Amino acid sequence: MRPVRGDPATERPAEVREPRYRRRRVPWYVSLPVTFAVIAALFIAAGRFNWLPGLPNPFGTRQVDRSQPAVLQSIENMSRYDAAAGNFQIVVDLDSEARFLPSALLGHRTLYVAAGTVDSYVDLGKAQVTVNADRTSAVIVLPHAQLAQAALDPKRSYVFAEQRGFFNRVADFFSGDPNDQQQLNILAVQKIQTAAGASGLTARAEVNTTAMLQGLLRSLGFSTVSVGY
Repeated sequence: MRPVRGDPATERPAEVREPRYRRRRVPWYVSLPVTFAVIAALFIAAGRFNWLPGLPNPFGTRQVDRSQPAVLQSIENMSRYDAAAGNFQIVVDLDSEARFLPSALLGHRTLYVAAGTVDSYVDLGKAQVTVNADRTSAVIVLPHAQLAQAALDPKRSYVFAEQRGFFNRVADFFSGDPNDQQQLNILAVQKIQTAAGASGLTARAEVNTTAMLQGLLRSLGFSTVSVGY
C-alpha cells in the first residue's frame, strides 16, 4: 500500500538542519595595525629581557656617541680667588593652570628637585698693596667678595613628580616641548642664586681670603699684614 502524500502519520519527516552562521572576517585595516603592534611589543620585550642567558641578544640595543668634538671659543685670564662655595638644593613647584578648565583636562604641574653650587670669590687682580721700607709690614685693600653664577649639578637634579591634564598628554604624544626642562633649569638657577645672596657666603669668602693672604705673607717674612675691603 503506497503512503498517502500529505499524511503526517505515513510521511517521512525531513531532516532538520541547523542554520549555518557565517564567520565574519576581520577587515585588513583592523588586523594589520594589531599585528604590527604585537610584533613591536615582542621586539621591545626581547630587547629588554634576554630569553637565552649566555647567548648574545639579537634584539639588544647599544648606545653610540656621535657627538661632535668640543670647539674652544675663547680663553679668559682669571685673577680671582675662590674662597668659599655653597651647596644648595631646592624643590621647584611649577604649575600651569587653565582659567576655565579643571586641571584634569588642561594643566601641567611639575615638582623638580634641583641641586647646584655657588662660588664666592675675591678679585685679586684689583688689589692695592702697600709695603713699608724694611718689608716687615703690608697693607692690602681688596674689592668686596662677589658671587659667581650658580651651576646646576645634573647628577643630583631630577623630576620628582609630574601631573598632566588630558589635553596636555595628547599634545605631548604628538610633539613634546623641549623648553619645559630648560624653563625648570632657568627657574632653579634663579632661586639658588637668590638663596646664595642671603646666605652670607660673601662674608665667609672675605674671612677666608684674609686668612690666606696673612698666612702667605707671614711665611715670606712679613710680621704685620693688614687686609681690608
